[in-house]
Amino acid sequence: MDTVTQTVELPAKRQNRRHPLEWKRSVVEQTFEPGASVARVARDNNINANQVWAWRKLYAQGLLVEEAQTGTMLPVVVDGQSHRPATHALEATDAPAPPMATNGSIQLQHGNTSVRIEGVPDATVLRLVLDRILR
Repeated sequence: MDTVTQTVELPAKRQNRRHPLEWKRSVVEQTFEPGASVARVARDNNINANQVWAWRKLYAQGLLVEEAQTGTMLPVVVDGQSHRPATHALEATDAPAPPMATNGSIQLQHGNTSVRIEGVPDATVLRLVLDRILR
């Protein structure tokens, strides 16, 4: 009985590339040009079309921005004493927060992440939590 040996080459381990945000925005904006298709733009930029679709979704949500930019708007539900939730927007800035009641709470929902903060949050800790969630 003869033994047959076959050599199989395994592809190199795929590396996750990090693209600059400005370039991602540029790729997404190319898909909005008249006559452009996501598949063609992806092929022209040597990336997967599914990646471009994911970036388009982030772009539409306003999340394809530089970390240093301020004024990011997040949806926030405020529970008032009337027990009727109202939807407002919280602007993330470096401005000092106005005094708040100690019995309040903040609940943030971003994608699959949910954070609930009871009482008066420390501004520095809140900024770190928001930065982490928005990555």
